[in-house]
Amino acid sequence: MKKTISMILNPMKSQYLRIAILLLLALVSFAAAEDWKCALDLRGKWKFELGDDEKRASVAFDDSKWNEIFVPSAWEDEGYPGYDGYAWYRKHFRLPAGTEKKALYLRLGCADDVSEVYLNGELIGITGSFPPDFITAYNTEIVLSIPQNGLNVSGDNVIAVRVYDDGLAGGIVSGKIGLYESKGYLTPEISFVGKWQFKTGDSEKWMDPSFDDRSWNQIFVPGYWESQGYPEYDGVAWYRLHFKLPAELSDKTLVLLLGKIDDLDETYINGEKIGRTGRIRSNPKRSSINDGGEYREFRAYTISANLLKSGTDNVIAVRVYDGGGPGGIYEGPIGIMTREQYKEWKKNRPRQENFMEGPWNIFERIFE
Repeated sequence: MKKTISMILNPMKSQYLRIAILLLLALVSFAAAEDWKCALDLRGKWKFELGDDEKRASVAFDDSKWNEIFVPSAWEDEGYPGYDGYAWYRKHFRLPAGTEKKALYLRLGCADDVSEVYLNGELIGITGSFPPDFITAYNTEIVLSIPQNGLNVSGDNVIAVRVYDDGLAGGIVSGKIGLYESKGYLTPEISFVGKWQFKTGDSEKWMDPSFDDRSWNQIFVPGYWESQGYPEYDGVAWYRLHFKLPAELSDKTLVLLLGKIDDLDETYINGEKIGRTGRIRSNPKRSSINDGGEYREFRAYTISANLLKSGTDNVIAVRVYDGGGPGGIYEGPIGIMTREQYKEWKKNRPRQENFMEGPWNIFERIFE
């Protein structure tokens, strides 16, 4: 409060503050421009309909009679004042020539409050959590890696977005909208975005690669488990994924990317622990969570070259403990890349905190 009053009484400090804000915004805008290259701008008119129906995710669904809405914008500003609840967006597009073999990302700005994103009928991303265990993600930028073979390179493609708004502004409200190439985004060699086997509870048998998990339910990764049929669940749950390693990666030291997990995890490949964040105790409820900070930590675990088997089944098993609130593997990237690729990315992609350190230090000096 003293610093706030001091600023008001000191016009010079207020002037410095305005300069610092402009500098900060300029640096952020410059970084955003440098990191992304637009391959297809999808801003503009999208098909739009109020209500909720899972059939709207299908490629074959007929949206010809739907109204149109400008994206990005709050739907209240597009003729739907006061509406809270579910609505769907759909967009048809063709892939630009020359982008067929490129690693592309779908950017959809921010959806207020919760969203599911489908590409050609396949779920590729979730932000927030739908009722009954509502969790808003109104200020989370949607950046989704497009799955391998997820696009129709010679014909029509369809993006379908299910949105839930709990109040005030609703819809795909702001941000970049389109297909983008990334100059600095972490792109796995093999993407594991999609459905994993999932079970609540705890058993050490579930790390065993020979364990039969075919009776387990499936869950989309990344995404909170509350939004996928497990509302208000706190405690331990396991994820399992079976995959085959391409022969060209069989002699490489690899890195498993698991994005962000809420709250703690232990991660196994073929029964061997390769990493953990935090410590899940024998009585999970006694596990210590460092002021909730673990859920913000990015998971990247090294896999030794002799641990994976080429041409046959490999199993990732992830034990997760959630101490309260949302839980699960909730944010990507999810997949595998080589150690050399990861090192190169780390070298050329400074941490956001370091990038922002200079501007924030200006603020600190102003407030001294």
